[in-house]
Amino acid sequence: MPQTVLLAEDDRAIRHALERALTLEGYEVTAVADGVEALAHAHRTPPDVLVLDVMMPGIDGLQVCRVLRAEGDRTPILMLTALVETADRIAGLDAGADDYVVKPFDVEEVFARLRALMRRTTPVTAGGNGGGNGGGGNGGGADPVRGAQANDRQVEAAGLRMDLQARRAWRGKRELELTRTEFELLELLVRNAGIVLDHSTIYDRIWGYDFGPGSKNLAVYVGYLRRKLDEPGAPQLIHTVRGVGYVLRED
Repeated sequence: MPQTVLLAEDDRAIRHALERALTLEGYEVTAVADGVEALAHAHRTPPDVLVLDVMMPGIDGLQVCRVLRAEGDRTPILMLTALVETADRIAGLDAGADDYVVKPFDVEEVFARLRALMRRTTPVTAGGNGGGNGGGGNGGGADPVRGAQANDRQVEAAGLRMDLQARRAWRGKRELELTRTEFELLELLVRNAGIVLDHSTIYDRIWGYDFGPGSKNLAVYVGYLRRKLDEPGAPQLIHTVRGVGYVLRED
């Protein structure tokens, strides 16, 4: 069965072009022009993935995302946005989106991001996406690695605990509210605690595609994850290794 996409985009030219491209790529596409229609279709026939334009009249993409997440709907959501400021992208992630593409976009980038979201639809297990292969810039795929304790259900490191089946995470006793992508990025870092993961490794494990040195995608997600992890008076957990990547450790 083809994977189903619900596309909401108020610009007719973009909507028709993207609908045609997705159909040719093998997806079964339902295309609508606003957020009201998007919510109606999502409730009536839940898709495998949603592609939402941020700026739409009436109910915009962010509101659609918030409503679905408030209802407990965890369907992967890819946002289309003409807003390039980091704060605007963070707003989309905060609403519950899993990823975003900035307009004007290359349709091949949309395809790559959708493939990555689809791969992450199944629950993460110890042998699953990202964490199971757990390698890093220091090579190999050793898992679990030093600094982390792991079993089939939970991983722990640096005061963080993650329940992989329930897709829940805690720092100490405080539960973290994480999007799908944030959860998988944190799992990768926790499994590789103490090891520096380079940018290309993280892109490959989380998105399945390296968007190149000019992409700010990873930096945005790391920054947003830090905002959720950091606590006053507590050590920072995610550290930047300039020119290389990121490492999780409790200094």
